[in-house]
Amino acid sequence: MTEKTIAQINEDLLRPVIYTTPRFWIAVLLLGSVVAAAVVAFLYQAWNGIGVWGINRPVFWAFDITNFVFWIGISHAGTLISAILRIADAEWRRPVTRCAEVITLFALMIGGMFPVIHLGRPWLFFWMIPYPSERQIWPQFRSPLAWDFFAIGTYLTGSFIFLVYPIIPDFALLRDKVTGWRKPLYTVLALGWRGTPKQWHRLESAMHIMAIVIIPVAVSVHTIVSWDFAMAPVPMWHSTIFGPYFVAGAIFSGIAGLIIAMAFVRKVLGLEAYLLPIHFDSLGKLLLTMCLIWVYFVFSERLTVWYGNESAEMAVFWTTQRGPFAPLFWTMVACNFLIPFPLLAIKKFRTTITGVVIASWAIVVGMWLERFLIIVPSLSHKYLPYDYGTYRPTWVEITILVGSNAAMGLLYILFSKFVPIISIWELKVGSHKPSVVRSQVSVLRGSSARRSTATDNGLLTTDH
Repeated sequence: MTEKTIAQINEDLLRPVIYTTPRFWIAVLLLGSVVAAAVVAFLYQAWNGIGVWGINRPVFWAFDITNFVFWIGISHAGTLISAILRIADAEWRRPVTRCAEVITLFALMIGGMFPVIHLGRPWLFFWMIPYPSERQIWPQFRSPLAWDFFAIGTYLTGSFIFLVYPIIPDFALLRDKVTGWRKPLYTVLALGWRGTPKQWHRLESAMHIMAIVIIPVAVSVHTIVSWDFAMAPVPMWHSTIFGPYFVAGAIFSGIAGLIIAMAFVRKVLGLEAYLLPIHFDSLGKLLLTMCLIWVYFVFSERLTVWYGNESAEMAVFWTTQRGPFAPLFWTMVACNFLIPFPLLAIKKFRTTITGVVIASWAIVVGMWLERFLIIVPSLSHKYLPYDYGTYRPTWVEITILVGSNAAMGLLYILFSKFVPIISIWELKVGSHKPSVVRSQVSVLRGSSARRSTATDNGLLTTDH
């Protein structure tokens, strides 16, 4: 890699951080306004009670829990996919990993808020936390709310560490590039990074350990979320297939969310030279695989219910196949299979970024509908016909739903303003041939630590 190439990478990837354009402020203003509207709706609900929602007996879970399951699923885009690609040493992962890991952190933050919103008295959320009490009152550990707290808390902590570790060298690069009030900020965030061989060894060891540890944590999180339903005696919920079904759906929607985010930053931040069609093609292949797995799980679930012919479950089955929820069900099938499958299976469409992005948007919509169809039809058609109910969302629920999506966009934009959205040092390592990287990277890092010009690039070397 030439010195000119190094300078060009630094300039391209640091430009969105160092310089602010009017488009940034316009996007922040628009997204911030939508988020503010959602906050107003939430305050209105907190003041008047959750009766302002459309929920009523027997449908006590609706948009709020749908959003919760959806966002926890989207969170699997980042840490899980990034960890697997790191362990597999997939070279094409380098411009993708940070884009993915950021989604995990923000999706968990957004999704984790919905159980609190659903409490009705959100100021008492700490009742879910096992804290010392004079009366020795502890959370009800048989409650799914307690399970979700521990699962999400563990995953959020691990994902934060997994995200921050590889950012430290880029913080050091920014420390040496910026001036003014940001210089002391990045100095603190760089944690004294100098690029010594000992620091590089510790960073790589920590990343390898975290990549191994975070995979079972990520899988367990959505399995526990599925148990919120599978442990309940509700028609079409009490199923042993829900664990892997939810995990597969989470990865499916997560990859789609990642592709949309990559296309967004590629266009807005001008990163066409780094987020290439091959990256979208590779993720498109993963998306195609998950599409087929999702179809298998849906078919298996519906087939066993139909063959079992249990009256309560068949009532839910037919209300989604040809009843009031049939339009949503068949829209879900179209969005999750009929539209994305040809776009992803045919190479001509998959190798174009537009085709993969269209498939991803359809999948994101379809997976939200799937979560809704898991929850509401089953609750509205329980075992006794006289206890059937209906559900219609109100403006409060719809506003909070739209606001949660705007919050993701806002957080993503703000993050890209303070941190390079593509890992600079990893990109420079990947620019070498694999054989060169394996044989020379340790020598180059060690020698570069003693050079006064070391901090002029992301690896803190003049060779990378």
